[in-house]
Amino acid sequence: MENPLLLFPQLNISASKDKSYYKVMKSTIKEEPHKESKPGAKQKRNRLSLLLQKSEFHEGDHLGKPGSLTKAASVSPEEAVKWGESFDKLLSEKAGLDAFTKFLKTEFSEENIEFWIACEDYKKSKTAHELLPKAKTIYETFIQKDAPKEVNLDFQTKEVTSQTIEQPIITTFDAAQNTVYRLMEQDSYPRFLRSDPYLNLVKGRNPSRPTLRRRSRSFTVSDFQGVRPDFTIW
Repeated sequence: MENPLLLFPQLNISASKDKSYYKVMKSTIKEEPHKESKPGAKQKRNRLSLLLQKSEFHEGDHLGKPGSLTKAASVSPEEAVKWGESFDKLLSEKAGLDAFTKFLKTEFSEENIEFWIACEDYKKSKTAHELLPKAKTIYETFIQKDAPKEVNLDFQTKEVTSQTIEQPIITTFDAAQNTVYRLMEQDSYPRFLRSDPYLNLVKGRNPSRPTLRRRSRSFTVSDFQGVRPDFTIW
């Protein structure tokens, strides 16, 4: 029969020949969790760095999500209703322009309103010296082939615009701007007016506040009175 003292070395009775084996096993058991803790800590650091990278990459993206129209708390229902009168009325107000821009981000078509805003800024140039750098920036960003934010323009409008880029005038982008304006007015604007965030503003609701759910009915003992169990299923 094996010596039971191997399991109870703390009794401090005469040591057996296998006591050294017990010590080795004991030290091995202590070292294994220590070895496992290192990769665990490393994984936590990796996860933390990954989360930080994601938060930096997506910083500001939440503004484009549905239900987060800009300054929703400061826009009265009366103001929101006026945005529905016309597309021009919506863009003429800063809060309306910002809200529409954020809506287009949810549809991944914000390049249209960004191009329109750039053209509005271009037309505010006071000297001919300001026109050339602005014109080239707008053309390379929104109009030329494979531009990073290329807008949807027909071939003729692109040709007319490109012909005056080297010597731009104040009306260089008028044709392209009007085309994009009509596109947004006929396509994106109606969807904006039907969107939940806009309708919440009209109704005076806070888009960020979750809707309360009605509690479901709970069963009581009386609901089961008179019901006999079916033992056949057993």
